[in-house]
Amino acid sequence: MTIIAAADGSALGNPGPAGWAWYIDDEHWASGGWPHGTNNMGELTAVLDLLQQTAGSDEDLVVVCDSTYVINTITKWMANWKRKGWRKGDGQPVMNLEIIQALDEAMQGRQVRFEWVKGHTGHPLNEAADVRANAAAQAMRDGGVADAGPGFSGSGDRGNPRSRGKVPYPLRGIAPETGIPPIAGSDQPDLFSDFEELLSDEDTVIGLEKSFLTDEVRSDPAAVADLLHPDWVEVGKSGRVWTKADKLAEVSPGLGTEFELISVDRIAPEVIVVQWRGLSDRGNSRRVSVWVRESGRWLMRYQQGTNDA
Repeated sequence: MTIIAAADGSALGNPGPAGWAWYIDDEHWASGGWPHGTNNMGELTAVLDLLQQTAGSDEDLVVVCDSTYVINTITKWMANWKRKGWRKGDGQPVMNLEIIQALDEAMQGRQVRFEWVKGHTGHPLNEAADVRANAAAQAMRDGGVADAGPGFSGSGDRGNPRSRGKVPYPLRGIAPETGIPPIAGSDQPDLFSDFEELLSDEDTVIGLEKSFLTDEVRSDPAAVADLLHPDWVEVGKSGRVWTKADKLAEVSPGLGTEFELISVDRIAPEVIVVQWRGLSDRGNSRRVSVWVRESGRWLMRYQQGTNDA
């Protein structure tokens, strides 16, 4: 028989309160998180915990992921990084090293196939993992503890005993005050610049826009300016046209709107379009943003809001 599971991660702000989850069915799933982390940390940790909890099973494993970074890390890059002393091709240390080394150990002797699925397209396992990873991140944001779930054994005891004690640092509940473990051989990195290197372009843009939607960034003119292209234009639901100068003159927190991702599409090598649905007590809206990459940086170039029928 074959175990089929989805693994997913979430970060509110990327970096920010972060969660992870894997899901087989309602009796077999797990989640956890940290007060501060990234999408990639969550995606990797979801796979790691799944591998560790199923370590005692003789069944093959199929892991469904919406992250090409995770799949490429495990199936393409990890062996080469290991041969190079856990250094990338440019000689820099591998990010998320403790998690990746634990994944390397957990993959030994396993029959695992990874399948990519586009996120937020209704795939039932992916959606179930996404809901739980987001719930874990929200619990971290609110100062709570993520729901550990029943685990692979279905008894809520963190599954197979062989998995206990192998995790590189706490996967559930509140992480130590030190937050993200330091990368071996380097100082603690600047999270946005260094993590962006290993994120897919689509994940990078999603993370940047999620940060743009937070009250902390929207209240800070300097933070807003850093994300917008010099020729940025917004067409609001009312038809009003905003320039970057207009936006910086009237920065303010959001109005209680929550956003859910609809789609992210690369329409040219340096252009990505993101669609969101805004949910509020004033009614739903649709938000479309166009991001362009210039001089190695992704900047929002255009944005439009409409009513969501």
